[in-house]
Amino acid sequence: MAIKITGSGSYIPSSIEKNENFHEHHFLNVDGSSLTHPNSVIIEKFKAITGIDERRYAFDHLTSSDLAFFAAEKAIADAKIDPEELDYIIMAHNFGDVKHNTIQTDALPCLASRVKHSLRIKNPKCVAYDILFGCPGWIEGVIQANAFIKAGIAKKCLVIGSETLSRVVDKHDRDSMIYSDGAGATIVQETDEEGGILAHETGSFTYDEAYYLYFGNSNNKDLCPDTRYIKMDGRKIYEFALKHVPLAMKTCLDKSGVDIKDVKKIFIHQANEKMDEAILKRFYKLYDIEIPDGIMPMSIRELGNSSVATIPTLFDLVRNNKLENHSLSKGDIIMFASVGGGMHVNTIVYQY
Repeated sequence: MAIKITGSGSYIPSSIEKNENFHEHHFLNVDGSSLTHPNSVIIEKFKAITGIDERRYAFDHLTSSDLAFFAAEKAIADAKIDPEELDYIIMAHNFGDVKHNTIQTDALPCLASRVKHSLRIKNPKCVAYDILFGCPGWIEGVIQANAFIKAGIAKKCLVIGSETLSRVVDKHDRDSMIYSDGAGATIVQETDEEGGILAHETGSFTYDEAYYLYFGNSNNKDLCPDTRYIKMDGRKIYEFALKHVPLAMKTCLDKSGVDIKDVKKIFIHQANEKMDEAILKRFYKLYDIEIPDGIMPMSIRELGNSSVATIPTLFDLVRNNKLENHSLSKGDIIMFASVGGGMHVNTIVYQY
């Protein structure tokens, strides 16, 4: 028996927000003062650090649960299963449904219940719940699905990561250029094939690190002080990720018994191109070998950082040969790794 991803789907909004669209933004420092550099320089530096050229925003009439539903439909069709057979719908997000031009999040009912409703699933034994786990939420959802199946209480699970970060950004904060919208979904089920989930590792670092990502006021002090936006301490997150993610990856890989040289692809949360490259470099340095060519697919240049959606979306693109120079073959060893608000780190070693 193996527990495998038998279907995948993603929803990538068609509305493109290019870097040049930020030239008219009024970026401010945390204290409300103006930045010393013009926007053209700020955007150029942003591109050099993050690798982002453009990102996707959802159309105004759509919410995160809508995007999740679209991705879920594709994953169910790809797996060729009856949605009534699903035992769990695990929905990873961080901000609920935030309607366009509103400041209030809506998570009642939970987004997983909304997706189940939209899928028109009648079976009450299909349990739908949300997981709030920062950017690593989709990976943690897969780990939970794996546990349910191993325990014999589930056979088929739908795991989704969806977010509309464009609705919770402070437009006066240069970090707002990182975030984007999207959704990715997968079917995780018991199969007669070999491989699947070989090992996993998760850690929550909260003693000093819990508030590296948080909800805070706008940099524009003239705006309502009661409205909160996504904020982050970028430098601390970068240092945290470089310290903890490679070690978690090594622990997971060693636990799996797989040789580092047999790993074909590594799917890392698309948060920051330079950070992901540095994580990969440190991971391979732990084994004292060179990084193989083409090991790390990247979608951040065109899609930005859509939090929980980045890895399942990237996996779906590669799995369906929609990312240039990247593909998967049966039996390939791959890894998933993520880091995000909480601060949480997790990773999976998987045989495709």
